[in-house]
This record gives sequence, structure tokens and C-alpha cells, in this order.
Amino acid sequence: MTDAKAFARSLRWNATDAERLLWKHLRRRRVDSFRFRRQRPFGPYVCDFICLEARLIVELDGSQHLEQADYDARRDDFMRSHGYRVLRFWNGDVASNTEEVVETIFAALHHAEMDGRFS
Repeated sequence: MTDAKAFARSLRWNATDAERLLWKHLRRRRVDSFRFRRQRPFGPYVCDFICLEARLIVELDGSQHLEQADYDARRDDFMRSHGYRVLRFWNGDVASNTEEVVETIFAALHHAEMDGRFS
């Protein structure tokens, strides 16, 4: 197993509360039949959640992200340069506004559909 895969696996086993909560809504094609994967290697990074079909990445940020804004910007640029859109949510928003977060993801999935990225 590669280091990236092993690291992604360890992240899945040590998910944050926000990641576990959002995963309950994204797993098993619960968002309009779109398939999400969690903690998936993507180049030199690991995505929190990715929908390959819609080319959408969802990232959850905790307080540590306040201090690593430059790193996150480079990471997002890398993912966008490969044709993916990136949505970022704060962990607190996932905990307190779960339905709004899921609705935002749903809208982003359907925006891709309307753009003709997939049928």
C-alpha cells in the first residue's frame, strides 16, 4: 500500500466529529444518487470528500486552517487546475447547520449537471 493510501486510511479511522456527521449524509449515494468517497488521495493531497462524477471536492476546516490559509489556497488551486470545484465548510457550520451544508453541496452537484459536465 502506498504512503498516500495508508495516510488516507488513517484519516478515515480518525475522522473528526464534523467529518463523521457529514459522511452520514453523503455516503451510500444519499445526495441525489451521487457517489462520494471520503479521505481520497488526490495528487500530493488527501481530499475530505470527493465526487468524481461531478468533479466536486468538499473540504471541512477546523481552527488549524486559520493558520494555514496559504497552504489551503495552493491546495485548492491544484485541485481546480485538474478540473475540480472545491467547497469549503467550517466544522462548526457542519455541526450547527448540517442541512444547509448538504443543500449547498446538492446545489453544487446540480450546477455541474446544468453545465453539461455529465448527463
